[in-house]
Amino acid sequence: MSTIFNISEAATIAIHSMALIAKNETGLNAIQISEMTGFSKNHISKVLQQLVKNGLLSSTRGPKGGFVLKREAKEINFFEIYKYIEGDLDSETGCRIRCDDCPFKACIMGGFRLKFNNEFKKYLETMNLSMV
Repeated sequence: MSTIFNISEAATIAIHSMALIAKNETGLNAIQISEMTGFSKNHISKVLQQLVKNGLLSSTRGPKGGFVLKREAKEINFFEIYKYIEGDLDSETGCRIRCDDCPFKACIMGGFRLKFNNEFKKYLETMNLSMV
């Protein structure tokens, strides 16, 4: 079945994992997050290391290790997390055809893709980890 809206597994892992870590005072490791979400421990580890690299998390190795937030939960919005995994959302154009190449005077899709991207970005920017 097809869907218009699609968020990658990596972005889903990132946002859900960050929310779980924010709710846990002592931090969580990839195995614990995997048990809670059903995602692969290896994929979780890879995604969370990207967030460590970008300064949202710190990690500690070892049996009592895991991931903890580097900033307050209220200071980290969902878009920041999303952006580190997927990159910025396109806010310039709403169409896959370059405007210079388009044979139409107005967007036949009504600019829906651009509107949807902007609404989705606004939502992610208004949600922060303290809200979950």
